[in-house]
Amino acid sequence: MNETDDIKEIIAENLLRFRTQANLTQAQLAEMLNYSDKAVSKWERGESVPDIRVLMQIAGIYNIKLDDLVSRPKEREVKPVLHKRKKRLLITLLSFALAWFIATGIFVILCFVPGLEYEWLSFVVAALASSIVLMVFSTLWGNRITNAVCCSLILWSLAAVLYTFLYLFASVPLLWLLFVAACPFEVLIILWFVFRKVK
Repeated sequence: MNETDDIKEIIAENLLRFRTQANLTQAQLAEMLNYSDKAVSKWERGESVPDIRVLMQIAGIYNIKLDDLVSRPKEREVKPVLHKRKKRLLITLLSFALAWFIATGIFVILCFVPGLEYEWLSFVVAALASSIVLMVFSTLWGNRITNAVCCSLILWSLAAVLYTFLYLFASVPLLWLLFVAACPFEVLIILWFVFRKVK
């Protein structure tokens, strides 16, 4: 057995050991790394070795040093860091909920203002605001699909806001055409995100 095979075997053993200690399946680890579970399986069988960037990601997930993955095993307890996706999802959902919480607060305050009859508009605007919040976090942490969905949410919530305000405060004929006008933009969003990946 040459030195390269020995390193492959050490890395394979360590990958399997740390994943098992962390109570993760191959599929769960693969999802965290944006790889397939087949790739993880090959790494753990020593058929291939992940590149250094992936090894660093794995070390981060298990909260260990890179050296722990590429050297002979040392007995130590592995405590993986909280799943990054779960943290990110939690932050995104809390921010989304905050937009609706603020809208509810504004609605309650406006209910006490005499002469106002459109307090509920705070919720219409909240739909657009929360869509923008989702887009910000999707841009930071999401993927192509979540970005496309968030763009669509912004488009249709903007159309709903414009429709509602124009319906209530201006006499615009054929206002429903606003939604028809939004359709080509939706097609453009879909085409952009479908063909952006094609290189």
